[in-house]
Amino acid sequence: MNLAIEDTRVNERADYIPAAIPADDADSCDEMAIPAELGGMRLDQALAKLFPEHSRSRLQAWLKDGLIRVDGVSPDARRKVWGGECIEIDAPPSPELGAALPEDIPLRCVYEDADILVIDKPVGLVVHPGNGNWSGTLLNALLHRDPALAAVPRAGIVHRLDKDTSGLMVVARTLAAQTELVRQLQARSVKRHYWALAQGRLAAGGTVDAPIGRHPAQRVRMAVVGSGRPAVTHYRVVESFARCTLLECRLETGRTHQIRVHMAHLGHPLVGDPVYGQRRTGDPRLDGFGRQALHAFRLGLVHPRTGEAMEWSVPMALDLAALLDVLREGGA
Repeated sequence: MNLAIEDTRVNERADYIPAAIPADDADSCDEMAIPAELGGMRLDQALAKLFPEHSRSRLQAWLKDGLIRVDGVSPDARRKVWGGECIEIDAPPSPELGAALPEDIPLRCVYEDADILVIDKPVGLVVHPGNGNWSGTLLNALLHRDPALAAVPRAGIVHRLDKDTSGLMVVARTLAAQTELVRQLQARSVKRHYWALAQGRLAAGGTVDAPIGRHPAQRVRMAVVGSGRPAVTHYRVVESFARCTLLECRLETGRTHQIRVHMAHLGHPLVGDPVYGQRRTGDPRLDGFGRQALHAFRLGLVHPRTGEAMEWSVPMALDLAALLDVLREGGA
């Protein structure tokens, strides 16, 4: 069973185009008097009303760190205000300010021309700045490698891989290229194939056609839910072991965590998946693998300027290849 790349569809805009980097927060000293109409409120509640651009958790952290003063002293968050008190906030520099700074982070580029870059993303590299990861991302690395990308939204990033998923990504170097690549993503004509090592034995390949949306109780997870968006994953068995199966997966849609969620839905979560694969396998070689065993090894698209059909492949990530070698040598 060969999964012809011509049949692959992936990556819809809502799942792969990151949101714009948040606007800069105020980074200097803010000073104002408590309005009389806020009299009787707790300080933290009054601050939330006065500074809606900051989250409550951020304001509470600043109170704890002594960065907020009331009439010159550092107060308790629960004290009441009565109106007329002088509030001073010495806001520290916002972490978002580092989100668009170039950083010297090595990148392996497998193809480049004036319009696109194709990179082999390593394990552990976050694609786009976000909460908790305002620096050290692919975006920062791209800006260092090509400063002209500062003129392209999101430094040319048009789709994502999870932090601990390795493999091929395309980046646009011009606005025109980015617009065309986004159009291809929306049309599901960009083609991506993955190696995935799933827990358990799968006897044959198949298709998972199950909608994906936010988990109803655990908002950091995705799940198969009736109210989710359509999601289709095709897979074939490449190699079988005693407690796991190597699969080639191709995406007909491109939902967040799609392969990870669909394999878990089948009862075969990916080896090493910390979110969807918490069940132990009983094999220390598999249980010791430090990330989800997923690698984007093939990418195909139409060049945004020339119209030429192009395709790239990369070898399996070293850690995943090493695990498979160990399994083969051990007769697993």
